[in-house]
Formats: sequence, C-alpha cells, structure tokens
Amino acid sequence: MPRIPTRPADTWSPLYFLASVGAGGLAVTFFMYLMFWIPHPGRSVPVFEDIAAALGAGSPLRTVAIALAAAGIAVFGAMNLYLLAWNLRRVGPFVASERGRSLGAGNAQTQMMALPLALAMSVNVAFILGLVFVPGLWSVVEVLFPVALAAFLAIGALALRQLGGFLGRVIGSGGFDCKSNNSFAQLLPAFSLAMVGVGLSAPGAMSGTALTAGIAIIASTFFLVAAVVIAAVGMVLGIRSMLENGVAVEQAPTLMIVIPLMTVLGILLIRQDHGLHVHFESHGSAGDMLTMLTRFLSLELLFALFGVTVLRATGYIRRFISGSETSVGSYALICPGVALSVMMQFWINKGLVAAGLVARFGLAYWALTGVALAAQVAMIVLMLVLNRRHFGRAQLAASPAE
Repeated sequence: MPRIPTRPADTWSPLYFLASVGAGGLAVTFFMYLMFWIPHPGRSVPVFEDIAAALGAGSPLRTVAIALAAAGIAVFGAMNLYLLAWNLRRVGPFVASERGRSLGAGNAQTQMMALPLALAMSVNVAFILGLVFVPGLWSVVEVLFPVALAAFLAIGALALRQLGGFLGRVIGSGGFDCKSNNSFAQLLPAFSLAMVGVGLSAPGAMSGTALTAGIAIIASTFFLVAAVVIAAVGMVLGIRSMLENGVAVEQAPTLMIVIPLMTVLGILLIRQDHGLHVHFESHGSAGDMLTMLTRFLSLELLFALFGVTVLRATGYIRRFISGSETSVGSYALICPGVALSVMMQFWINKGLVAAGLVARFGLAYWALTGVALAAQVAMIVLMLVLNRRHFGRAQLAASPAE
C-alpha cells in the first residue's frame, strides 16, 4: 500500500538537491574562519595541524572562533552528505514516474542538473572535512589531487550530458516554452558547470606539481567558459520573458542565482591566479585582485537588491517562508546569502587587507566582517526554517516548482 505524503518533502523534486547544496555552502562559510583567521604558513589552506597549533597558542577569542568553525563544518558537512544521500535514493523512482517523464519533456528538464551541482558541492565539502579533521592529510595530498580531478571531470561529464540532452531536444525538435521561462531558472546549468569548475581549480592553487596544477587550470577554464556562455544565454531568455509576462512567483528566488554563480567563478579565478603565480610566473598585483573582487561583489550586491525588490513585490516571503504555502524553490534562497557571505570574506581579506586599505583585525575589518557573519547567521536560520517546513510533519500546501 503506497504511503500517503504527510510533508512537502514526500513529494520529491530535483530541486531538493538545493537543500544539500545550501548545507554545503554553510559549511564553507565556517571554513572561512579558519582560512582567514589562523596562520597556515607554506600552505594555501589551513589543515588539521595549523588548527591544532592555533588552539595551543591563540587567544580565548580565537579558540572560540576555531571551536565554532569546527562545529559548524562538522554539523553542516554532515547535513550536506545526509541530504545528498537522501536525494540520490529518490532520483531513480522519480525519473521512472509520470511526474519525472513530464518534467523531462518541458523547460524544467534542466532541474535535473541540480544533481551534478550537489555532487560537486559534496566533493568540495568532503575535502574541507578532510583538511580540518584528518591529521596528516596534507602529506598525501598530491596523491589525492588526481583522484579529485577525476571525480570532478566525471561529474562535469554528467552535467554536460544532461545539458546536451536538453539542448538537443529543444533545439533539435523545438518545444521550449519561452512564455513560462519568466525567471532565471535556466541559469541552474551554468551554476552546476561553475561548481565543477571551482572544484577542478583547487589543485591548480594547492598542488606543488606543475603538471597537476596546469591540468587543473586548463580543465577549470573550460568549465568557466561554458558556465559564462550558458549563463549569458539563460539571462537574456529569462529577462525577455519576464519583461513580457512578469516573473513566475514560485521561481522568484532564481533571480538571485547570479550571486552564487559570481562567488564560485570568483573563487575559481582566485585559485587559478595563485597557481599561475606559483608555477607559471604570472604575477598579478594586490590592486588587480582588489579590482576583480570588487567587480564581483558589486554584481552580487546589484542582483541582491534586484532579487529582494522582486521578492517583496510578489509577496514571496509572506507566502512561502512565513505563510501557509511551501515551495521547494525556497531552498534557492540559501545559496545567494551564503555566497554573499563568502565573497565578502574574500573581498575583505584578499582585497582590502592585501591592498593595505584595511588593517587586519582592526575596527574597520571587524565592522565589514560583521556584515558577512550576519549574512551567514541569516542563512543558518533560513536553512533551519525551511528544513522544519519541508521535512517536518506539518500539513502545508506545497506549490510545484518548474
């Protein structure tokens, strides 16, 4: 006898992969504490040994920060992996169902690209968990980098195959509904490709072997270019439809997908810049880095203002966050806040501090960092609220997301 759905999550959608992605992003926000607040000499990222040394020699405030970071990484890293596994168990039955076949015949076919997005995020989270909690990992990291490259390339191949299937269908035989494309939902493939690219760029920044770094930089560049092209096309199509038809209310959170896209591509370029500097004698200045990060942050702030304006105009928060309705697309609101927090951390530390405009750990530094931390806390609260609404037993009216 089939089980009667008693909660919104029982009616599964590929967009529930965004819950896993959001949890993974929150783990990354806690890693920023370790990345920028404790010394890690000779390495581009902190590892277990750096954290242990900082605990033994740091101030009480630093000890609290490290404890918070470790707890946050552990909790949200575990949540990321749990939600990934929960979603993966539901993919097969959904694809074989009538709902799955219907989704695969319309614009929403690209929602399945939330799968490679979530897989790529979880590989990144697993690497962070290893850095923070596994002693001696850095001593074998050069062996792990080729494995990581292979994993991300396999995920990238899956993403390209899914995208190719969608484009082959809609371009080869038509059927793309431009009228119902009144959102930025078609930027999800770009986000997925960008997440693969940022994962591929990690060995480019961290490897001590020029060949490994070179392969990582080349491979990540391909996915960077692919993400930019797909994003540009998706934005043009979405804006044109929104101007004619107005925004689809349930898909309004997608208007801010540009924010995590910019953060992921920004980190990708930072990693490439470091690898090119270390291995290939390409020397960018602190001013160049500040300019690049400021441009990315400016774009994110513009789209944040745009998205919040539309959310308020459509009453989205009142309906789907605090009201009686639920929409799985609400999980798309977590990534922009997380991405803005992470980009702020990079802008402050790699931009302002490195350029000498702000003193590290000074008053201005903590005032700006407070903005990043406020965004992080807001997204933690939103994640908990959405999990309770979607995975709890309360009877709420679920709205489909296409």
